[in-house]
Amino acid sequence: MIAAPVGASRPRITLITVCWNAERTIASTLASVDAQSFRDFEHLIIDGGSTDATLSIVAAAGSRTVFSGPDKGIYDAMNKGIARASGDIIGFLNADDMFAGELTLETIAKALEREEFDCCYGDLIYVSQHDPTRQVRYWKSSTFKIGTFRRGWSPPHPTFYVRRAVFEKYGGFDLRYSLGADIELMMRFLEKARITSLYIPRVLVKMRLGGATNKNFSNILRQNTEVLQALAVHGLKVSSVGFWVPKLLNRLQQFLRKKQENRD
Repeated sequence: MIAAPVGASRPRITLITVCWNAERTIASTLASVDAQSFRDFEHLIIDGGSTDATLSIVAAAGSRTVFSGPDKGIYDAMNKGIARASGDIIGFLNADDMFAGELTLETIAKALEREEFDCCYGDLIYVSQHDPTRQVRYWKSSTFKIGTFRRGWSPPHPTFYVRRAVFEKYGGFDLRYSLGADIELMMRFLEKARITSLYIPRVLVKMRLGGATNKNFSNILRQNTEVLQALAVHGLKVSSVGFWVPKLLNRLQQFLRKKQENRD
């Protein structure tokens, strides 16, 4: 466990939004942040040098700290955000994601008031790229158990909030992984560093389909190839069957769970 700041109670949150030419979606992201009941947070916008209306939309929304300039991709931009963070807790909300409700940050802050936990995460819903009210998949997570990354498990990264001290001790995103650096980071923190975690059994984030990792089969395969490489790097032995079968079954359940949720 990484110690919380001395005398800490409700932690301050740094929320990082990485974007590049996101004029079609970023307004809904910003609106979901502005709707939060918990207000003790800073919102950093790390922009890759947008040439569309993204920065104008952000400026009109106000109350953000914006950094804009070239980067080496999404994970490099995320590392830039981490380096600039001043909050006790760090989390990411990308420019095509939205908080599921106005109590999301309140829920996270309450969870991490408890000093025995270094991080928390919850569930995620995938929604249509063009109609964010239409649910496509329901990613229901679970309590972390040692060894589960070897079976294709990981928390939904957009719901993953971690103490800044963890990043300071164990590092940020490894840029050797172009599509799987988020999973490698969570694997490194949870499986290798054994930081303490709390699963929050509720939907925290809505994520539009069509991001870099899920926009086509080639990228999905490439991401999982990187995850297998990361498992090997961290000495976590895994068989192809032991990794792929549970992972594919979990993905199938996400679609079936969506249908069940729609009936309830």
